[in-house]
Amino acid sequence: MKKILLATALSAAISTSVQADTLLGLYVGGQIWATEASGTFGDSGNNQADFNLDDQEQGSFYVAFEHPLPLIPNIKVARTSLDTDGITTLSSSIDFRGETYDSTSEVATKFDLTYTDYTLYYEIFDNDLVSIDFGITGRDFDTDITLSQEGKSSGTLSASGIVPMLYAYTNIGLPFTGFNVFGEGNFLSIGDHTLYDFQVGVSYELIDNLAVDVDLTLGYRAVQLEIDDLDNLHSNLDFKGVFAGAIVHF
Repeated sequence: MKKILLATALSAAISTSVQADTLLGLYVGGQIWATEASGTFGDSGNNQADFNLDDQEQGSFYVAFEHPLPLIPNIKVARTSLDTDGITTLSSSIDFRGETYDSTSEVATKFDLTYTDYTLYYEIFDNDLVSIDFGITGRDFDTDITLSQEGKSSGTLSASGIVPMLYAYTNIGLPFTGFNVFGEGNFLSIGDHTLYDFQVGVSYELIDNLAVDVDLTLGYRAVQLEIDDLDNLHSNLDFKGVFAGAIVHF
């Protein structure tokens, strides 16, 4: 009889914990990302140059809200900044925002690109061992790129626009270790646009209780921006490198 009562109590406790987690869930996360930047950009498809963009530490953060309501998607809002500088000696002349920069001249750039992702997704599968999410993202770009050369007026390209992308996420728990492996990505390939943003890594459950969960993350992230005319921005850029971060689940 005592065994039956104990089993019933444990079952009730587990059920309460699961229900508390599935009723409402708020996730807040962020990461520091050491990027290596490479590629070309310009204000037309055949008028791009490689400006030897500097490797920089970048930051990103997100907030996600999950609920148990059927048919209504969960929502995640994430923001990433890709800010860097570069300088190059042109191998051929280029035109940029009404200015002509001659070959063999030294041109500097300040590259500021920020995008905010608005993602609607469904949990296809979700338990302590495996989680799988699918959805769609609207990636909202906000870009300012400036070229400068001594003796010339600076040229600035301000570009913005929303690009739809597919979203996928999976997390696999490693039993009795506190570790998980995960992968997350946004993808688009339409016409001359090819964009992806994926990350893979491991997380460790630093705190795990009914009030709050805290995970530490470490992994690798890569972004490709092959863009053909987003508000006059043309690019073939790659940002990639390792990241470290944390996720808090209330």
